Amino acid sequence: MNFSSSAMIFIGLFLIGGVVSFAKQKLKLAAVVTGVLSALALTAGVMWWQ
Repeated sequence: MNFSSSAMIFIGLFLIGGVVSFAKQKLKLAAVVTGVLSALALTAGVMWWQ
């Protein structure tokens, strides 16, 4: 596990918190966009994890 994968996984987890926050505020579009970005960041982190 290198720094890049750790950073991307951290960013993905941070964005999941944003999804929860936007969902509580009833901002669906922002929650969906943040969820997609979170999924992309987590996927990148897992793919770099070698």
